[in-house]
Amino acid sequence: MSRLTVFVVEDSATIRQNLVATLEEMAPVEVVGYADDADGAIAHLARDPPPCDLAIVDVLLRRGSGVDVLKALRTCEHPPKCVVLTNYASTFIREHCLALGADRVFDKSGEVERLLEYCETLARQRQ
Repeated sequence: MSRLTVFVVEDSATIRQNLVATLEEMAPVEVVGYADDADGAIAHLARDPPPCDLAIVDVLLRRGSGVDVLKALRTCEHPPKCVVLTNYASTFIREHCLALGADRVFDKSGEVERLLEYCETLARQRQ
């Protein structure tokens, strides 16, 4: 199975390091970069062609938000797939992120396994 290239947008270094380790150990994923704020994420992800297959974006960031990232990616001609991974996965946040173009929304506290399954599915589809 080919590896899925992933860009992580997460402001907590501890969470980011744990997420990267989990993704690369448990799923066919290669993390190719990260940003800890919205501007850095947008500058990297808005390239054409996109620098990755999938962006994993947190809602609350040090500067800006994951919502800002989703809005910016809507204007790209060829954006990467994008999922939101957040501690604030309320119904409102889920619906809002999906309406802004997120492919999925996962809760950090209980849906990481579902995120791994999603990554495996995307990697299989790339073959």
